[in-house]
Amino acid sequence: MIRRVLNGFNAVGLDYVFTGALAASYYGVPRTTMDVDLVVKVTRREARTRLVSALRNAGLHVDEKSIDAAFESGFKIVTFRDSISPFNVDIILSIRKFEKRAGTLLDLPTFYQTPEDLILAKLRMIKATVPRERALKDEDDVRGVLRFTEVDTKRLRRRAQRDSTLTILEDITLT
Repeated sequence: MIRRVLNGFNAVGLDYVFTGALAASYYGVPRTTMDVDLVVKVTRREARTRLVSALRNAGLHVDEKSIDAAFESGFKIVTFRDSISPFNVDIILSIRKFEKRAGTLLDLPTFYQTPEDLILAKLRMIKATVPRERALKDEDDVRGVLRFTEVDTKRLRRRAQRDSTLTILEDITLT
């Protein structure tokens, strides 16, 4: 499924990054997951054309109304189910340019969310998760990225302070 999605996105020229468990596995400690998380830079019109085309060509079930609903909501997240495997693709729709790092996945060139942005996203998820024990995978992901990848810690701490997640970052790095 990942190969199909990558080929579809690259064929239509979508600007994307892998995030979530795949990016955490790339930068830190590999772990299993049942979904693939991507951030995709698209306007609403591009989502209804290029994104839909790429996802359908990749063999995913696409409900265009769910894309519209995501743009109208504050979350801008849409889940697409693969028609062949038990896996899902979660797309975070973004209209802003984002930083990315080149890498590989399944021997294919691709892009990942920067480790700093990934950690910040994980910290925000931890902050929003109740009870906190349900966020253990995210905490482990942050520890793994910090252990195995060079991270701009000054920038990370500044941005975590701005997100009100610095205390969570400090708690994770102390344990």
